[in-house]
Amino acid sequence: MRLTVLGCAGSFPGPDSACSAYLVEADGFALMMDFGPGSMSALQRYGNMRTLDAIMLSHLHCDHMLDACSYVVVRRYSPDGPYPRMPLYAPAGAAERLGGAYWSPEEGPLDDVYDFRTLTGGTFELGPFSVTVERVNHPVETYGIRLEHAGRVLAYSADTGMCDALGRLAAGADVFLCEASYLDGAVNPPDLHLTGREAGEAATKAGVGRLLLTHLISAWGNGEETYHAAAEAFAGPVELVRPGARYEI
Repeated sequence: MRLTVLGCAGSFPGPDSACSAYLVEADGFALMMDFGPGSMSALQRYGNMRTLDAIMLSHLHCDHMLDACSYVVVRRYSPDGPYPRMPLYAPAGAAERLGGAYWSPEEGPLDDVYDFRTLTGGTFELGPFSVTVERVNHPVETYGIRLEHAGRVLAYSADTGMCDALGRLAAGADVFLCEASYLDGAVNPPDLHLTGREAGEAATKAGVGRLLLTHLISAWGNGEETYHAAAEAFAGPVELVRPGARYEI
C-alpha cells in the first residue's frame, strides 16, 4: 500500500500546498481520499488523473471536496471519454452539494459521472482494501478512515477534535495520518480540530507505528511548533507531510 500526499493545507490552499487530498494505491487500484481545492494540479504531477478507481470524501466541507467537481471534466469530456461512472463514497447529501457547485441546466447533474454511495459507518470492501469508517468529532457529519491491506494499516483522522472514535480507527495502525490544525495556547474552538500535542497523544494511546501530521493552516499556524508538540507526546517517528511525499506502508 502506497500513500501519496497531494494536498495537506488546512481550511484553504496554502502558498505551497493544495487542500487535503491523498492518493492511496495497492494492487493496481487507486483511491482518492478527500479531494480538496488545488489537488487536481498535484494529481497530474504526482499521480495519474485518468486511472483513479474510486473517491472517498471524509466530509462535505469545501476544503475536502471541491476538486471532485473539477474532476468531472476529466471523466465526462476527456478525448478518450466519457469514462464509466466512478464510485464516490461520502456522507449523505454529496450528490446535491457537488452538483450545486458544478451543475448548470445545460450540463446536467453528476449522476453520469459518479455513482454516489453514502457513508454511514462500519466496514466494507473496496478494491483490495478493507475500509472501516467511523464518525469523528467535527461540526458536520465527518468520517475518519481506516484502510487495511495485506496485513498493513493506514488510519486517517479526517477533521476532528479529540474523540474515542479516533483511537479505535488508529488502533495499532502502521501509519496514522492525522490533522494538527491548531496550536496549544491559541484560541481553539472546541470539537473542531486537533493540536500537534493532541495528535501525538492520540498516536501514543492508539499504539501506532508512525505519525504523519497534516491539515496545517499556514496563514496562522507554525509547522515547527506543531512538530515539536507532537514529538513530545509521541515517542515514535513524526513527520510533517508535504505535497509529493510518498510512503510505503
